[in-house]
Amino acid sequence: MPLTKFKEFAPSVVQLNDAEIDNPLSVPRLEMASEHICGRHVKMIYAPFDHINMSARVIIVGMTPGRFQATNALRAARDAFAQGRSLEEAAAYAKAHASFSGEPMRTNLIRMLDSIGLDKWLGLSSTATLWSERNDLVHFTSALRYPVFVDGQNWSGTPDMVKTPALRRWLEAYTGQELRSLPDALLVPLGPKVAAAMQAMAAQGLVDERRILAGLPHPSGANAERIAFFLGEKSAESCSIKTNVAKLSQAKAQLQAQVRTLTPV
Repeated sequence: MPLTKFKEFAPSVVQLNDAEIDNPLSVPRLEMASEHICGRHVKMIYAPFDHINMSARVIIVGMTPGRFQATNALRAARDAFAQGRSLEEAAAYAKAHASFSGEPMRTNLIRMLDSIGLDKWLGLSSTATLWSERNDLVHFTSALRYPVFVDGQNWSGTPDMVKTPALRRWLEAYTGQELRSLPDALLVPLGPKVAAAMQAMAAQGLVDERRILAGLPHPSGANAERIAFFLGEKSAESCSIKTNVAKLSQAKAQLQAQVRTLTPV
């Protein structure tokens, strides 16, 4: 996929000062879209999340980059241009410095991916190496590829991205086309809202439904009990009523069976 948006916004990124990078929502030239939906102000801004790892076999799909990730990506891109890097190099550098990498979430995700056998499918000792020496096998992205904010705060799933026309357009136009460029990679959606978005795009023919590994609990620390049960570290009897142990058990069994049917890398 060409770096169309990156090329378009590169002149603006180069000119950003530190104060603008720290508060990208206040920079008019970074605005990509603005909508008023059900009395709320929904805004999408540009940040350099354009680079695609074309050798990836696994795609980790989050919700949308937040303010922190946007700031990191913009600063990294500006610095890369200042160092004389090419467009391609700057895009890759910015993406690498801002993508999903939070330690607690990453640890939870690695353990869950290993528990369903993805490490064995990839021929790795652990999927932990996707964040180090085997990062050539993974691509990080988001359902809403560019940062989205609601009333000035990080978008957290409301309004619904599948049911809201504007967000649905952003989902399909950017992430849908991005995922089409990696037709053989597996999709790992983080959480039910992202999984629903991937299913919606599968219905539109933008991705292959058979490649979606849906059902993992979101790796956030707020999901600690669900994760512990999924990993077999907590019994069903000791879980609270908020944890649907039957649904999680079924999801894990289906994911393990799905991975077993895959042709080894």
